[in-house]
Amino acid sequence: MVANGTANEQLGRRERKKAQTRRTIAETALRLFLERGYDAVGVREVAQEADVATATLFAHFPSKEALVFDQDDEQEEALLDVVRRRPQDVSIPEALRRWFHGMAETARSEPDLDRFHRLIESTPALRDYSAKMWLRHEEALADAIATDVGLSAPDTASRLVARTALGVIPSITSLDEAAQVIDETFDFVEAGWAATAARGRGRAEAGSRRRSPGER
Repeated sequence: MVANGTANEQLGRRERKKAQTRRTIAETALRLFLERGYDAVGVREVAQEADVATATLFAHFPSKEALVFDQDDEQEEALLDVVRRRPQDVSIPEALRRWFHGMAETARSEPDLDRFHRLIESTPALRDYSAKMWLRHEEALADAIATDVGLSAPDTASRLVARTALGVIPSITSLDEAAQVIDETFDFVEAGWAATAARGRGRAEAGSRRRSPGER
């Protein structure tokens, strides 16, 4: 038991050290990119500034673009948890609405957020990477929604909810209008989701009535 405890403690220290190294690299890269521009800073310079080997940098980040989106995996997992861990009496659109409102509030306390978005919009490589990243998140969200309602694969409704929900992000051009954009979007999504669910229940009831007693 002591040996296992020591091994777990060592593993914990290694994981914390790796996480700290990753965070240092990402923070260094973003600082340099914001100061001088994405294309003006090389990967080797980021590694030197972060005091790590270039090989270490690439062990944490597979590409230069990934340095800017270091929370990609965590962001996707948080998004999926909105669906998976929501209270039973809360619909999927309502849970997503609340999450986006929370994100908007958090963004108000991020002083460099505007500069971060300008960096992405002004850099073709980052715009392309961001588009592909959000497409992956959209597909993952559609899968989570489908699983939640008992489907083996996303249907049209699941995909539309995922696409419209994530479409909120580029629709918000200022934090002052964020709440209104979020509410208008999810009022629309909620109405469509409820109508789709009602049609599904109607088809199920009609099918049940058509079956003969012997088939049941």
